[in-house]
Amino acid sequence: MKLGILKTGAPPAPLETQFGGYPDMFQALLGPDTHDYVVFDAEAGELPASPEVCEAYLVTGSSAGVYEALPWIEGLSDFLRAAKGRAGLVGVCFGHQIMAQAFGGEVIKSPKGWGVGLHTYEVTDPAPWMDSTAPIAVAASHQDQVVQAPPRARVVAASDFTPFGMLAYEDQPAISIQLHPEFEPAYARALIEARRGSRYDDAQADQAVASYAAPNDASRVGGWIEAFLATIPARRG
Repeated sequence: MKLGILKTGAPPAPLETQFGGYPDMFQALLGPDTHDYVVFDAEAGELPASPEVCEAYLVTGSSAGVYEALPWIEGLSDFLRAAKGRAGLVGVCFGHQIMAQAFGGEVIKSPKGWGVGLHTYEVTDPAPWMDSTAPIAVAASHQDQVVQAPPRARVVAASDFTPFGMLAYEDQPAISIQLHPEFEPAYARALIEARRGSRYDDAQADQAVASYAAPNDASRVGGWIEAFLATIPARRG
């Protein structure tokens, strides 16, 4: 499959040097030779000429808020709407949020504050591409949240902290998740340390770092994404 990665942000520069950028993390999660990857720097305004350039697109995380009046966010939203039914879509964190907003949902900066560390979601409405209904524990790093799902999108996994944690769309081949399956524990811990004292205090940072001693289901969620992508018909010609 030709899989377009719509890059909407980057790790802090020192961490990107050590761990790579978000496209690198997703290629490691899904397998470097599994797809024909094409990276588009959506944050810089680079988008495919048409949705048919790739059979599916994955929208990465970003430090931006989807509600910010940034030209590239508007352009990306227009592209996602144009891609509806013409290419598969997968959104992660910011990608989850911008898909929800583009298709009629609502995203806010949550008064609950930061969700950081290993978070557990219950499977609330199993989808065919899931391997089981067992809960998932995956890295979280977000303050914004989807608070209203788009029409024809259903919640398939969630937590009390994130009630709209994972969505599956019924009117197009599209799924999205607030969690970060692409974050390896070493990167997730390093990101927490880089933000200690600025985005969260010592107590929250300590608790989040300690959470990564527990089993991590990132590879399992990566398998879900792969199983979903396998449902998208190959394009002929």
